[in-house]
Amino acid sequence: MTDRPRGDADGSLIGREADMERFGSFLAGVPLHGGSLALVGDPGVGKTALLTAVVRQAEAAGMRVLQTVGVQYRAQAGYGALRQLLASLAEVHSTAMRMPDLAGVLGSERCAAPGHDVVTEAVVSLVAGLSRDVPTLLVLDDAQWLDRPSSVVLGHVARRLPNTGTGFLCTVRLGEESFFDHSGLPLHELGPLSETASDELLRRRFPALATRVRRRLIAEAEGNPLALLELPTALTESQRITVRALPSHIPLTRRLQSTFASRISALPPATRHLLLVAALEGSGNMLVVRRAVSGRCSLKHLAPAEHTQLVRVDDSTGRLSFRHSLIRSAVVELSTSAQRRNVHRALAEAWTAVPEQRAWHLAQAAEGPDERIAALLEEVADISARRGDGPNAVSALVRAAELSPDATSYARRLAKAAYMGANLTGDVGDVPRLLENAHQAAPGAESPAVAVAAAMYLLNSYGDIDTAHRLLSGAIALQPEPYDLTDATLYEAVSTLLMVCVHGGRRELWTDFDRALAKCAAVPDTLELLRSTFADPARARPTDWERLDAAIRALPGTSDPVRIVRIATAGAYADRLGEMEEPLRLTARGGLSGQNIFPAIQASFLWSSHAWFTGQWPELRQVAQQGLRWCEELDYPLRSWTGKFVLACVHAACGEYAAARALADQMDQWAGSRRGHAVSCYAAHARTLIALSQGDFEQAHRHAGKVTPAGAFAPFAGHAVWTILDQVEAEVHTGRRAKAAEHVRAARAAHLEAVSPRLKMVLLASAAMAAEHDDEAVRGLSAALAVDGAGRWPFDNARIHLYLGERLRRSKAPARARTHLSAAAEAFERLGAHPWADRARKELRACGTPVPPPGASTLTPQQREIARLAATGLTNKQIGEKLRLSPRTVSTHLYQLFPKLGITTRAALHDALEQLDHFPD
Repeated sequence: MTDRPRGDADGSLIGREADMERFGSFLAGVPLHGGSLALVGDPGVGKTALLTAVVRQAEAAGMRVLQTVGVQYRAQAGYGALRQLLASLAEVHSTAMRMPDLAGVLGSERCAAPGHDVVTEAVVSLVAGLSRDVPTLLVLDDAQWLDRPSSVVLGHVARRLPNTGTGFLCTVRLGEESFFDHSGLPLHELGPLSETASDELLRRRFPALATRVRRRLIAEAEGNPLALLELPTALTESQRITVRALPSHIPLTRRLQSTFASRISALPPATRHLLLVAALEGSGNMLVVRRAVSGRCSLKHLAPAEHTQLVRVDDSTGRLSFRHSLIRSAVVELSTSAQRRNVHRALAEAWTAVPEQRAWHLAQAAEGPDERIAALLEEVADISARRGDGPNAVSALVRAAELSPDATSYARRLAKAAYMGANLTGDVGDVPRLLENAHQAAPGAESPAVAVAAAMYLLNSYGDIDTAHRLLSGAIALQPEPYDLTDATLYEAVSTLLMVCVHGGRRELWTDFDRALAKCAAVPDTLELLRSTFADPARARPTDWERLDAAIRALPGTSDPVRIVRIATAGAYADRLGEMEEPLRLTARGGLSGQNIFPAIQASFLWSSHAWFTGQWPELRQVAQQGLRWCEELDYPLRSWTGKFVLACVHAACGEYAAARALADQMDQWAGSRRGHAVSCYAAHARTLIALSQGDFEQAHRHAGKVTPAGAFAPFAGHAVWTILDQVEAEVHTGRRAKAAEHVRAARAAHLEAVSPRLKMVLLASAAMAAEHDDEAVRGLSAALAVDGAGRWPFDNARIHLYLGERLRRSKAPARARTHLSAAAEAFERLGAHPWADRARKELRACGTPVPPPGASTLTPQQREIARLAATGLTNKQIGEKLRLSPRTVSTHLYQLFPKLGITTRAALHDALEQLDHFPD
């Protein structure tokens, strides 16, 4: 709908646009036909809010509205709700009092109330007469709680209204016993809000909620608007901003308790105990529930809860599920702490064969410090971390710390929780609190865990590379030699030190890292690979690439997202990301559920790097933007730069120079104060591409030289492997052909040609561009295009076609030049690389070839017709009527054909079509 009813400033109708359209259609038909519609849904789903908006819409349309509402537990005299309905407007009440069959219903002492059928006829006669003057709408809210006589009469009335010009709307709560029979009435079920609408509602009503808290509340509420509005008010201010961890069961407000807990209190004690066991067990495993209640009750005691639709048991799976997660919360909240501890002990015994479950239940049952349980929980945290379940790992460590009997263990486990939170969940904001608590408990404690957490926090706030490096190097140096990297915290400290060295990109930083690695009893393959193939790929050995390929082949089936992103990172400069596309996509999608955000961010940007080279630019924009949103929501800038880099590359190639420069500026600003050379290289590469796209080769030469000087590969400047073609092109076009040739020789001396087919293609092309003689250049560029799978890298491939076409044109071979220049122009156009397509078309015109407008060969007949009609000034709606298309379809076609024609406005259509007419399909 375009006109949202008044009163939606609180967001009560967010996500209800389709529902309002349905009721708008119903209201439009009332004056002509009359009729009834029942709005049904679960408690708190927003039936009353929607009904209120519909009533406002009806009143705004000039309809007469009569309303009544059922009230739970109210002892109403006979026809109480009907009296309220007929008395809601004075003129209607006056008319009804003059009707003998209704006078008794309304309480007149002169008349006695007749039977239900007589009253039904009288009500129908009354509203039909009213509707002949003004369309009338009867509205019943919470019809399930109407008194019996009113329910019977109004149920009959609802079925007698078609063709009376009177409408009947009611809301009915699902799962409630009721005297009001709505069977046979047209139904509209109001379902839960979508996740997007839930998120919008929380953002509007509680804008200060932290991202992680908002996700948790969305999951708890399951799209229930009342729960979304009430649950945040049950949290403390510190819990809303994640300064304090959220409780395992979020408490219900009094309003939610009255909504979800009322039917639980009336259940027999044995049923309530069964429900408590099922609620705390959590998975719905009936075998475990049966074992846990053995000797106290049996599963037959579930019957009353099933009858009132509080729970369901799936006959096919044998799983028990609560109708809504808040019913589970209500069951827990209605129990005492002693009851909960006893149930947890019973569940721990029932889960004897599953140590992880047993440890959690023992922890919940514990009444004081217990090292045995704390140690079990720390094992659970390590298992969870290995499978990528960051939130569970952090929760287990925090609870293990609480159960630790001594201050040193308490501090160590909190510090470990801090670094796991930073490395897996991306929850850097919670690091200072955890570290401060650890420091207060054990002021002198120095551990790798503290160093990792502190370094991550520093680098994502105002700290610099060198400070983080000193923290980590110092903590590692205090460990007994040889270093044991089977210790997870020490392994993370060394891994984080590697990442700090990568960002710093300076030889002196790597000296300390290599010294530490030499002192390790054994080095995991991820560390060795990252050090050799990612930190300095130009100096990697053939055996390093072989070990990388072996690690990638062994990756399918791996569930550890940290290992996935580390192996992928090791293969990033070597064009190995295509072989890991599926694991990266799965890891990136994991962030959408709020789990393991940090690996999801890395996976998103790694996949985006692959998409840059393989020409998947539209999806790259979406995936990279999602990763950047996560970085922004979590105040996690450290890992944002890879995403900003690939976006800047796409912007630059597509001629979106302002956007590309803005991203490069952000990278430079962060890197400058923190001495982050690697991020400076990202910015320099983006600026190189901007300059090349604009044809400013001198600027391209200057920026490329910041990554590595021409003719050499600076140590620990891995990004130099990605700038080879850009740097050679800049050198050749600025008259520095000797430097270009020197750079190719340096790349070949590093054996980069053997690293991947793409690098082989790039080096063949670069060597050909640096060649003095046209024959040699043509042979080399042709060889580059003949590399197996060259088409997999469409931007690089199109550039080589362009370079070959340019050399052929200059060597007086225009026919051959046209073939390659046309291929380049079409490929660039498909990618949206408009400046490069313009460059190819300019070369084509220099060959004496008439150049069609951009996209002429890919414009469909329907798109041509839409373009012609739009050029005459017709609107999308008018074009749709002529071609029997929806306005949205017309809009979509115009959105697609504008870039094909190289225009951005309708005003340019006329000239573009004149050009197009010279090149018919």
